[in-house]
Amino acid sequence: MCRALDSVLQQTLKAAEIIVVDDGSEDNTRELLNRHYPEVRLLQQSNQGVSCARNSGIRAADGEWIALLDSDDEWLPHKLHSQMQCLQAAAHLRICHSGESWIRQGKPLKQLAKHRKRGGHIYTDCLPLCVISPSSVIIHKTLLDEIGLFDESLPACEDYDLWLRICARYPVGFVEQPCIIKHGGHADQLSQKYWGMDRFRINALEKMLQNPYLDDAQKTATARLLVKKCEIFARGALKHGRPREAQQYQDKKNRYLDSCHSA
Repeated sequence: MCRALDSVLQQTLKAAEIIVVDDGSEDNTRELLNRHYPEVRLLQQSNQGVSCARNSGIRAADGEWIALLDSDDEWLPHKLHSQMQCLQAAAHLRICHSGESWIRQGKPLKQLAKHRKRGGHIYTDCLPLCVISPSSVIIHKTLLDEIGLFDESLPACEDYDLWLRICARYPVGFVEQPCIIKHGGHADQLSQKYWGMDRFRINALEKMLQNPYLDDAQKTATARLLVKKCEIFARGALKHGRPREAQQYQDKKNRYLDSCHSA
């Protein structure tokens, strides 16, 4: 957490306020902040998950623009300045993300072509995998008021769900230069905690098929990916000795095949 907070305090464009949400941790967060970061506002709550923690911080924020930062990531010093310049140059935008550098277990990690990021109308880019990192985002509160916050029923892939809802309707600003460093490889990351992460993405895709703002092309792309993910998940469940779940997702796949054919 200290690395993350230090990176916020080292911004060339100072943050108007800094809020830390302590989601039921058992460490000395309050003592640490009181001793080393007295300017930081602390919100403490019982453990309710990452979505609830982010939502609590968003609701408590006084400013119009919200910038998120996970405790194991860090901002580069120019992050806020570069993104606010992008947003001021395109007044119609209410969300901006950026390029990023990856560090895993202390070593730089090369990003694959599928991880390439861009701006504009990127709904179809967001479908296969989460292409917007929460720690890279600056988002206007009015957009969250309109679209809704993170889905607290999702224990993981909650960011994937929110970006789909936003990108189905609005363009996204993008700063190509890396503005954050993502540190991975920790045992407590959500991707390590939950088996079968695609079930949460499937949930988000099912929700999107009910979204009235999707056009026909978006519906077709969503249904096709949903069918593909259900098939992959069903095979994985069978391999892991979960025949009931495998059949559940096979049935789901067959149900959504009709959507692909009719779209």
